[in-house]
Amino acid sequence: MKSIIIYESVHHNNTEKIAKAIAHEIGGELINVRNMNTDDLNKYDLVGFGSGIYYNKIHKNIKKFVEKIENADKQKSFLFTTSGRGKKDFTEKFKELLNSKGFDAVSTFSCKGFDTFGPLKIIGGINKGRPNEKDIKNARNFAKYLIQ
Repeated sequence: MKSIIIYESVHHNNTEKIAKAIAHEIGGELINVRNMNTDDLNKYDLVGFGSGIYYNKIHKNIKKFVEKIENADKQKSFLFTTSGRGKKDFTEKFKELLNSKGFDAVSTFSCKGFDTFGPLKIIGGINKGRPNEKDIKNARNFAKYLIQ
C-alpha cells in the first residue's frame, strides 16, 4: 500500500513529531503541505493529513490544500491533530472537510502538544514536553491499526 502523510507543523513541531512516528510505522512518505501538489494525490492508496490546531481550527495551509482537491473518489484517508487541549473535537470538522472532498476518512488521532500561543507564553506554556514518548507510542499504535 503506497501511503503519504501531508502535514503542517509550526511553532514547536508537535505535529511533525507525530507525523514522523506514523510515517515510520506505515512506511509512508512524509511531506510538508507547502511542498505538495494536489495532482499527485492519485499516486497513493492511503493519504494522511496532520495539523496543529489554531484558534480551534486546522492550519490554514492544510485547509487551503484540501479545498483545492476536486474529487478524491473515496480514497482512503486519515487525519491527526495536536493541540494544547488535545481534544478529538477538533478532528470532526477536519473529517467532514475531507469527506466533502470525496475522501473516505477512516480514522482519526489527536494528542496534546506543547502550546505557548498568546497569553500562554506569559506562563511558559502548557503541556511542556508533549507530545511525549507515550503520545508517540499511541501514534505508532494508531498507525499499526491503519495498515491492518
